[in-house]
Amino acid sequence: MINVEELKFDERGLIPAVVVDSITREVLTVAYMNKESLGISMERGLTCFYSRSREELWLKGETSGNYQHIVSITADCDKDALVVVVEKDGPACHLGTNSCFTNPVYQSDELHQFTLEGLYELLEGRKKERPEGSYTTYLFEKGRDKILKKVGEESTEVIIAAKGDDKRETVYEIADLAYHVMVLMTEMGITVEEVHRELASRHVIDHKVKQEKMTS
Repeated sequence: MINVEELKFDERGLIPAVVVDSITREVLTVAYMNKESLGISMERGLTCFYSRSREELWLKGETSGNYQHIVSITADCDKDALVVVVEKDGPACHLGTNSCFTNPVYQSDELHQFTLEGLYELLEGRKKERPEGSYTTYLFEKGRDKILKKVGEESTEVIIAAKGDDKRETVYEIADLAYHVMVLMTEMGITVEEVHRELASRHVIDHKVKQEKMTS
């Protein structure tokens, strides 16, 4: 851990803070902190910024209820910028969107960003719109029993591939299994965030167990 005194604030005593969602890794907003607001953020575990326009401190969520609980704060190599990873209670933007960054400027025709959240949104669209010729539509129309059957089949395929020590085939089958599990999640209304939180809670438990073993 570095000391706050090592951070390089600009001539106005400010340092930019890039706020990132701990679950989606999406950039939520870019704000500024001074030493006082950074101190409050670290003390309370909630993001507190300095408003350049109002020239005052503001605790995110104080009026809206959309608090941002800090997971970590990391400085860059020059120590003149921060990345603040948070768990948010609601939209990060004052316009009511999850992120302040909602206006595309450029998108590559060849490179495409993949996220589990993006796949989940696509599956939700398939469930609602049911486009003809879509395999996902077929699964939703057949219902939960069919989806569960496919999850079971793909689980077996993963086991067979792994048992055969075929890494490439195992990766392929794991991807198939992950897709069908996410179809099941969509069908049941289970979000990626819910699964992430469950895994995160188990990580904390696992960490405690490891510490207990080391001290016993």
